[in-house]
Amino acid sequence: MQTEHPFDRKRQRAPSKRALATRERVLDAAERVFAARGFDGATIRDIAAEAGEPVGSVHHHGGGKELLFHQAVARRSVELSQARRDALEAARASGPLTLERVLDAFMRPFFALAEDEPRWSDYARLVALVSADDRWRGIAAECFDPTAALFLSELAELAPDLTRRTRAQAFVFSVSAMLSLLTSQGRIGALGAEGTENPGAGRATPGQVDHLVAFCAAGFAVSADGRR
Repeated sequence: MQTEHPFDRKRQRAPSKRALATRERVLDAAERVFAARGFDGATIRDIAAEAGEPVGSVHHHGGGKELLFHQAVARRSVELSQARRDALEAARASGPLTLERVLDAFMRPFFALAEDEPRWSDYARLVALVSADDRWRGIAAECFDPTAALFLSELAELAPDLTRRTRAQAFVFSVSAMLSLLTSQGRIGALGAEGTENPGAGRATPGQVDHLVAFCAAGFAVSADGRR
């Protein structure tokens, strides 16, 4: 009979609460630093300082910089994807789907999460980094593409005259607009009329989200009208 070696038991031991808390601090710090400085501008030393941990602890809990970036993006993606899928199911259960309702189910959950937890505004900047840089195509494929494909399938039913490429293009334009609203409230305030309501970084008023959804749905409709 094969006996279990003591070292095997040690390797299988679940992380302690202290180790889990340290890992969360490291990922929180990585999220903030990557959001503020981008991947290339951030350093492990910056992240360690932000977390209040030694550099060695950051390496232990997060690995190298690229792996740490991957973990920081992946960490919230599951919650975001589930919130979007739940919103789509709720929309489907409440009546016939439209372009506006599908886009609303995709976009509004991000704003709802940011309303409850301001750190989601930092996460939105990480998503923007992943979306804009082909280096992170693998991260996008893992963390975001399965849910994007689900929504694109619904949009294909609602805009059947569009080619797959044109639907994807309109969807990416819509995602860019969503991320802009999540990260650029200050810019809206600077360009808007005096007294423009500014709900704060990462947040949006219900009216702003309504405007965003209508704007993006109109983009799909224009594409369909042009049969492009």
